[in-house]
Amino acid sequence: MQSCSSDIKDSDTTALKQVDSLFRSLYPENEPGAAVLIMKGDSIIFEQGYGIADMDNLTPIDGNIFFNIASVSKQFSAVAIIMLAEEGKLSLDDSVKKWFPNIKADFFNKITIRHLLSHTSGIPDSRDRTDRKFVTTATDVESYSYLENLDKLNFEPGTSYEYMNPTFQLMYTIIEKASGIPFDRFMRERIFSLSGMDESTYFEADKIIPHMSHGYLYDSIANKYNEFDYGEESFFATKADGGLYTSVREFAEWEKALRTDKLISNKSKNEAHTAKINIPDIPYTSYGYGWFIQEKPGFPVKVYHTGDNGGFQIYAGRYPEKKILYLFFSNRNDRDRELTASKLDQIFKTAGWLN
Repeated sequence: MQSCSSDIKDSDTTALKQVDSLFRSLYPENEPGAAVLIMKGDSIIFEQGYGIADMDNLTPIDGNIFFNIASVSKQFSAVAIIMLAEEGKLSLDDSVKKWFPNIKADFFNKITIRHLLSHTSGIPDSRDRTDRKFVTTATDVESYSYLENLDKLNFEPGTSYEYMNPTFQLMYTIIEKASGIPFDRFMRERIFSLSGMDESTYFEADKIIPHMSHGYLYDSIANKYNEFDYGEESFFATKADGGLYTSVREFAEWEKALRTDKLISNKSKNEAHTAKINIPDIPYTSYGYGWFIQEKPGFPVKVYHTGDNGGFQIYAGRYPEKKILYLFFSNRNDRDRELTASKLDQIFKTAGWLN
């Protein structure tokens, strides 16, 4: 167990031992596993790897291993959009039609960027899944191309919630058009570099990603782990909704940038972390702009996101009022992530961190 701060209180030691015990029970040494990090205040008080990042060469997981963080990527796209709004290069009240004039249906005049950010647009996921090559290799633009001829919505914009990846893929193009530079360059120069995320990058086929893990699925018949990421998972190649590779260590730098308002104003950050729509299927939970918001009785407000892409299973939770960040990035998807997060919440509460 690695404790990364020299000023850890004795009262925290028990909690950190419980965290370590929890993850050791979930991720054996010789199997795909997870990287875990906890930041309390300004200090990383826990950072530990469990299991194997790449089953071919048996690379062990540590805090510098890069995972596909799947839908946790959405908050980066959301912050980029908000940054451009603060600069006057777009408005969150802009219609989709303004940025995509080739989309035919008039109802896109009623759908705003706010609706895209909060999964309240009513846009259905009608992507063609019959062409295996398409679903394997489709980029953001190719993935959302079906919208050009879309003829109906699932509900009136702003009236309901439905989690929808293609709506975040639209932000890939909005960011490019509003900024005047390619998406990857904008994210690298305006988001990652300013945040100290020096090696974080978006997936592309044949791109060399440093310290890269692979996602895995367990084959119980063959008793082995099979790689399950690009080439196996549908729509793995899109970026704005779920294509970012980063480590728990670099994600902690993202947290610092958010806390210090290095990227967007505190006002805009608070708006992104404010509930826009309740989620009926998840107790005490709503959605903001790129983040889930949980207001559970007996706990402070938690801002978090989960991610699933191929064999990757990701959790990034924050208690902003208490300055706590906790991450567990896994390259296997057969563990109960929500139960694990709940157990961590209880450990934190018992330790007095959430008081």
